[in-house]
Amino acid sequence: MFDRHQAGEQAVLVHIDFPQENAREDLQEFEMLVSSAGINSLTVITGKRDTPHPKYFVGSGKAEEIREAVNLFDADVILFNHVLSPSQEKNLEALCQCRVVDRTTLILDIFAQRARTHEGKLQVELAQLRHMSTRLIRGWTHLERQKGGIGLRGPGETQLETDRRLLRERMHNIRGRLAKVEKQRHQGRRARERAEIPTVSIVGYTNAGKSTLFNRITDSDVYAADQLFATLDPTLRKLHIEDVGKIILADTVGFIRHLPHDLVAAFKATLTETREAHLQLHVVDISDERRADNIAQVDAVLKEIEANEIPQLLVCNKIDNLHDVAPRIDRDEQGKPIRVWLSARANIGLELLSAALTELLATELIEHRLKIPPSAGKLRGTLYQLNCIKEESYDEQGNCFLDVTLPLREWNKLLKVGKTDLEGFIQH
Repeated sequence: MFDRHQAGEQAVLVHIDFPQENAREDLQEFEMLVSSAGINSLTVITGKRDTPHPKYFVGSGKAEEIREAVNLFDADVILFNHVLSPSQEKNLEALCQCRVVDRTTLILDIFAQRARTHEGKLQVELAQLRHMSTRLIRGWTHLERQKGGIGLRGPGETQLETDRRLLRERMHNIRGRLAKVEKQRHQGRRARERAEIPTVSIVGYTNAGKSTLFNRITDSDVYAADQLFATLDPTLRKLHIEDVGKIILADTVGFIRHLPHDLVAAFKATLTETREAHLQLHVVDISDERRADNIAQVDAVLKEIEANEIPQLLVCNKIDNLHDVAPRIDRDEQGKPIRVWLSARANIGLELLSAALTELLATELIEHRLKIPPSAGKLRGTLYQLNCIKEESYDEQGNCFLDVTLPLREWNKLLKVGKTDLEGFIQH
């Protein structure tokens, strides 16, 4: 029913420059998208217009140029770096006798290739169905109307109506399954909130180096590659930060210019980790000439998913690609860290990021010297699990003396759940 390109296909790319900022797309980024989808670019046809043409999106002369390029290179598909209407796609396909794929469909297809988890696959399918429902007529033009005449009259739905009904039922089914997954996620978040474990979410433009940084910090093996949307499914890892304790680090999908609204809507559940984080690490490829624009695009998506009020630490990544840039921490007037300059790939400046996280997440710390009798050995084990013991010694009676430093919230939690007289063990 639906046209899908296959990896390794030969494509003619079309990119049009518009004067309006909200209609402008980036050609270099489009070529990276095409490469990420596994498609071979045969040629790029560019042009300039003030507004899209209602019939072909491009002018009739440019449409003829595209048709000639398709015949010359024997292309399998035409890829547009723009969002086309269903009628524009249909008209171009009729003219060029070749499949036409717009930017939104291409991004959805890359997401479909990258999805690994059950939730990710469901979200991509829902976004695809939403997008394709407007283009359903393309697959069934020969069954657009029921035939009349003797023996063929009567009630019943057309093939197109049947497909629309099946589509609606499938979307309803997926939404129900996603609601169950979201409920499980919510329960996980509530458990972390009860345990008062801070969540740090890594956000940023696609291909900024988020997964490489995530792997360096957590010693994980999340898939990281020099391509757009290498990461799609969120990955959570526990991490221990000095003077803070345990935190949850979340690696999320990268953002991009004009991210399709269907995708933003579909991935709102996944991006909840970003919306409910205590801190966002906004990773920026500082060697990219378009870094200022990329930052603005990420901030725009964060606003769209209502995550723009969360405290943010800017991580200026890939300083190894620049000359004479040393790792450092930039601070505001109050001395609070606002930017960290580092290179995740070259393993430069990561200790500065840990120091900045400590400053931003550390709560009030308390220090105590505890005298723990042999009968309360379990408490000593609990304190070792919290990684808060600085020094330990024993007396002749077997009493254990511990110098501990831990966040106030962890101390209060021990007081709340402790079956022993914890305050009675404090040495004044």
